[in-house]
Amino acid sequence: MDYFFNFDKLVYLTGKKPEGCILCLVRDGAPEVESLVVHRSAHWFVSLNLYPYNPGHLMLFPFRHVQDLRQLSDEERSDGDSLTRLCLDVLDDTHHPVAYNLGYNMGLVAGASIDHLHQHIIPRYPREIGIAELMAGKRVLVQDPRDTQAILAEAFKKKLQG
Repeated sequence: MDYFFNFDKLVYLTGKKPEGCILCLVRDGAPEVESLVVHRSAHWFVSLNLYPYNPGHLMLFPFRHVQDLRQLSDEERSDGDSLTRLCLDVLDDTHHPVAYNLGYNMGLVAGASIDHLHQHIIPRYPREIGIAELMAGKRVLVQDPRDTQAILAEAFKKKLQG
């Protein structure tokens, strides 16, 4: 079943939000925010992006609230690097993308609508653009993020056990 998903980020940016940092609230298990966490390492969480560009679009963020990559400790940086590689392996196994976009947005002008350091891992697929994107300003999301969450949570468990 295909889903139409509205990517009007302005609504997200200007809409009502809970008090505090959204990623710290996810980290703390606050009931007022939806958690799409699929894995955690020693210092980082892996979560699906609530507004994904593609199925499997992940966000990695450190437990500790920092805003700049240079604020990470050596341990946090090493753990984040290992976790990035693990995420790529899991996505290769579950979603079979042909390429990836990876990156950090540091600061609002750079596109960081969340003031907590986070890395995006966006799986890329051939022929992604479709008529819905061109005509309606919407993207066809072929997998519900909650289904993706269940698939990836299980895949992380299997990858780490085997």
